[in-house]
Amino acid sequence: MHMALVSVPRMDLLPLTAHELLTTTRGVRLRLDLDRGVPKDLLLDCVRDALQAPSGSNAWPMQFVLVTDRSQIERLAEIYRTVYEELYRGSTGYIGALDKGSAERNASQQRTARSADHLAENFHRVPAVAIACGAGDPGSIMPGMWSFMLAARLRGLGTAWTALHLARAKDTADVLGLPEDVRIAAISPVAYVLGTEFKPALRPEPEEVVHWDRW
Repeated sequence: MHMALVSVPRMDLLPLTAHELLTTTRGVRLRLDLDRGVPKDLLLDCVRDALQAPSGSNAWPMQFVLVTDRSQIERLAEIYRTVYEELYRGSTGYIGALDKGSAERNASQQRTARSADHLAENFHRVPAVAIACGAGDPGSIMPGMWSFMLAARLRGLGTAWTALHLARAKDTADVLGLPEDVRIAAISPVAYVLGTEFKPALRPEPEEVVHWDRW
């Protein structure tokens, strides 16, 4: 069996520096192009790059379920919408309920909340869904999912990390036909974006979150 050691070079990648890629890969919701399909070979290119991410003991536990079938996406969307409305939107952890401590940060938070609401209402319309999963420790799967999102950004695709489906993990696994020992680490819609330029998001300064040597 042949194994690729490096990603196949592509000439259709966005001309982003490494720093731009790291600081402008956003959770995209409002700007997903819901009317344009995503080619399967492009999704496979993203997976090819994602598999270069590190994993514990170099065990390669990551598996992907890439969903493009409309009926499957609608079933996943129903689970997402139900969890969003019944468990998440009215909770203290809801994205729009968090107080960030300043008018500027709270305004940014409310914009993000509106985009999250939009995704919940339109999840059934996304052209593709990527599910990162595998047997064993999800911690060895999450780096690969982030690499998938970076790879998608380079190819003009938008993603939005979500774990809401985990509140109904069994139902989601049944939709996807997952074996009992396979656990979902993250799910993301995948679509072309409406405009490829993104800016760094509002974030705290490093001094606000760093503890030197001990807490």
